[in-house]
Amino acid sequence: MPGRHITDHQMRLFMTLRKDHPVAVAAAKAGMSPAAGYRLLKDPQLPSQKKAPRGRRRPDPLAGFFDEEVVPLLEAAPGLRPIAVFEELRRRHGDLPFARRTLERRIRGWRALHGLEREVIFRQLHEPGRLGLSDFTHMGDLNVTVAGVPLEHMLYHFRLTYGGFEHCHVILGGESFVALAEGLQNALWSAGGAPRRHRTDSLSAAFRNLDADARADLTTRYDALCRHYGMEPTRNNTGVAHENGSIESSHGHIKAVVRDALLLRGSSDFADLAAYRGFIDEVVTARNRRHAPSIDVERRTLQPLPDTRTSDYEAVLVRVTSSGGFTLRKVFYTVPSRLIGHRLRARLYDDRIDLFLGSTLLMTLVRGRAGDNGKHGHIVDYRHVIHSLRRKPMALMGLVYRDSLFPREAYRRMFEHLLEHEGEHAACRMTVDLLAMAHERACEAELAGLLEADLAARRCPDIAALRSRFSPDPEQLPQVDVKLGRLASYDSLIGWGEAA
Repeated sequence: MPGRHITDHQMRLFMTLRKDHPVAVAAAKAGMSPAAGYRLLKDPQLPSQKKAPRGRRRPDPLAGFFDEEVVPLLEAAPGLRPIAVFEELRRRHGDLPFARRTLERRIRGWRALHGLEREVIFRQLHEPGRLGLSDFTHMGDLNVTVAGVPLEHMLYHFRLTYGGFEHCHVILGGESFVALAEGLQNALWSAGGAPRRHRTDSLSAAFRNLDADARADLTTRYDALCRHYGMEPTRNNTGVAHENGSIESSHGHIKAVVRDALLLRGSSDFADLAAYRGFIDEVVTARNRRHAPSIDVERRTLQPLPDTRTSDYEAVLVRVTSSGGFTLRKVFYTVPSRLIGHRLRARLYDDRIDLFLGSTLLMTLVRGRAGDNGKHGHIVDYRHVIHSLRRKPMALMGLVYRDSLFPREAYRRMFEHLLEHEGEHAACRMTVDLLAMAHERACEAELAGLLEADLAARRCPDIAALRSRFSPDPEQLPQVDVKLGRLASYDSLIGWGEAA
C-alpha cells in the first residue's frame, strides 16, 4: 500500500484518470488508496500549495539598515552600485553585522521589484540582402608588431546580417571617413554585391574636432558613397552600441579567432604590413568558409556593383616650401627639391598619400600621424635633402627632423657616438658623408652593417676605407659616348635580307 504522502504528480494523474474511471480505479492507478481519492475530490488543492512558507531561521542581518538607509539611497540615486552603498554604510557605522554579498543580493532583489524600467533589446529577423553593418574595433591588446615595432592599429569590420559574410581591413589611423570608404568598398567588392541598406555608427570619432561645415560635408560624402552603390545610408544613435549588435558582438569573436591564430603561428611579429594584412585576410576567409551556404544564399539577393569604385580618399592641395617639403595634418613630408614652389594635389588614404603634379602621379608617400600630445610628425627621406646637406653639414646639428632623417638605427647611433668622441663639427661632417655614400653608391643596408660592427668595437668609421670599399665613385666613372648610325644604313640590311 502506498505511503500516506501524496505528491502533486499523483494528484494530477488521479484527476486525469477520474474523467474516465471510477474513484477506486483512478486512485489505484495513481498509486493511492480509494479513501485518499475521495478526500482529493473534496479538496482539489495541490499538496505543495498547502505547505506554509518557511519562515526566517535566523535574525535578519540587514534589519535596521536596509529599509531605513539603503532604500532611500537607491531611490535617490538609482544607478548607485552596491559596493558604493556598502562603503557608505561602513563609513556611517564602522563594522557591519553582514557581508557585502548579503547586501548585494538584497539590493538585486529590491531592484527587481521596485527598480527602474530597463531598456529592452528587440531581436530582429534578418532578410537576405537587406542590411550590411560597419564598425571599427581596436586591436592594441593583441600586441602585434611589424619588424619588431608595435603596430598601433584598428580593424574596419563589415558584416552582412543574414548570411554572416565578414570583411576586415587593417586601419593605421583612427576612425575616419577615408578608412570607412576604403574598407566598405573593399568589403562590397569582396562580397560581390551591395545590400539595400548600410548602417554604421554615428561617425562621432570622424566628426571630432571638425566645424559645422566640415561635419555637413562629411555627412554628404557618406550619403554619396552609399548612393554610388545603391544603398540607403543609416547610422545608429550615439552611444547605443546594441543598435549595431550584429557586428558589435562579432568584434569579440574576430579578436578571439585572431588571437588563437597568432598563438598557433607562434609569433605576433610580421615582416611588413602586407604580411599582417594577408594574415588577417586568411583568418576572415576561414570564418566565411564556415558560413558558405548562407552566404551563397545572400549573395544571390545582393544588388549588382557599379562599373567602378568611387573615391576612397580625401583630396587636398599642398605647397612645397623652401624646406623641401610640405606640412599636412601636423606631419611634415619631404619631396625632391625640384618641386619647391609647386602646388601638388594630394590624395589622402588611410596608409599612404599619392602626390600629383597636374594629372601626373609623382610618387606615393607613407602617411604619417601626429603624436598623441599634438606634437608634429615627420616623414623624411634623406635622399631628398642630402645634396643640400652636403653643402651645409652643420645644419644637421639643429635640424628639426634630425631623428627622422636617419634611414636606419645604426646611422643614428653612429652620429651620437661621433658627437661624444669627435665633437659637433666632425660628427656632422662624417655623418653627412655616410648618408651621401649610402645614397650615391646604393649601399645603405651594407653600410649600416659595417657601422654596427664599428659601434660594437667602439671605434669611429674610416670614411676613406669605406669609400674605397664601395667604389667606384659614380662621379669618376668614364664617360661613354654612343654614336648612333644613320637610319638610311638600315636600308642596306633590308636589301641584303631580301637577296638572301
